Amino acid sequence: MGAGKTTMVHCISEIAPVATEETMTSMGSGVDRADLHHKTTTTVALDFGRIHLSRKLVLYLFGAPGQARFFDILDDLAYGALGALVLCDPRHLDETYPILDQVEALGLTYVVAVNHFDGAPRYTEARLREVMALDPHIPMVFCDARSRPSTRDALITLLEHLLSTPEPVR
Repeated sequence: MGAGKTTMVHCISEIAPVATEETMTSMGSGVDRADLHHKTTTTVALDFGRIHLSRKLVLYLFGAPGQARFFDILDDLAYGALGALVLCDPRHLDETYPILDQVEALGLTYVVAVNHFDGAPRYTEARLREVMALDPHIPMVFCDARSRPSTRDALITLLEHLLSTPEPVR
């Protein structure tokens, strides 16, 4: 929650993104992070965007909610998906672990993208890999979800990884 998924989809999509943002309520305070004082909305279903890579090749972008109670949506989105860009917040790395577990359980090829936040700690890739127990063959990129070129580069890393990885058996 708050890793920048909605921002990323909105930043890179060539169409007006479909968003399912709703106002955060006190009902969610027991399960959602309370330290995001600046955040007043949260994704309750998904964000959707699209990028044409060529006339015949289209990349569909889905930003799924990061809270565990929405993991069923991730299961549905994974059906037919080629891969995933797992966007993580370096201020809350512990929230990335369940998402990584879910993506791995679904058999998706993935790349970890560490989003830049002003004032957030700066970790080396080696330290992040150690903390996340990330296999050496899983690419990791540093990005800024607010930047179209940075988001594009993260997605290119995912596409390159997909092209170099044998298709998983699911």
